[in-house]
Amino acid sequence: MIHSLTMATPDGPFTIIGTRDHVLASGWTTETRELLALIHPELRPSQAPDDQHVLADARAAVEAYYAGDPGAPSRIPVHQRSTAGREHAWEVLRAVAPGSPLTYAQYADHCGTPTAVRAAAGACARNATALFVPCHRIIRSDGTLGGFRYGLEIKRSLLEREAVAS
Repeated sequence: MIHSLTMATPDGPFTIIGTRDHVLASGWTTETRELLALIHPELRPSQAPDDQHVLADARAAVEAYYAGDPGAPSRIPVHQRSTAGREHAWEVLRAVAPGSPLTYAQYADHCGTPTAVRAAAGACARNATALFVPCHRIIRSDGTLGGFRYGLEIKRSLLEREAVAS
């Protein structure tokens, strides 16, 4: 059994899947199955945890984000699994300051691999924990938004909200 919750946000319904200790997937959808498919098979919960502590904390962080604290989601523990390089790239994403988006090239440089711009973009594309790992803060070198799993309208909204709050 999977623990999840869906909450209303100004950008639409936001669903979070988690274990007792970590957020495993999240995004602007009501389709839990879509999010579950993003979780590495080794991390998919097979049974219900004893409590839903992280989900309550995650909900509070999303509410705080939309109330003007864009750093709140980065304080929630997440767990994703992939290659060592991609896992490092996700950690680096968590350090990108709200209101200060990076280009894909800058992000690759922050990851310590300045020539691996495609790998940096791939880390963003494969991020299962939207908002908690803020892949929306990475933009194209020409200043355009690039891609976002949940649509450019939401990405734009998130970046505008963070620019105002910063």
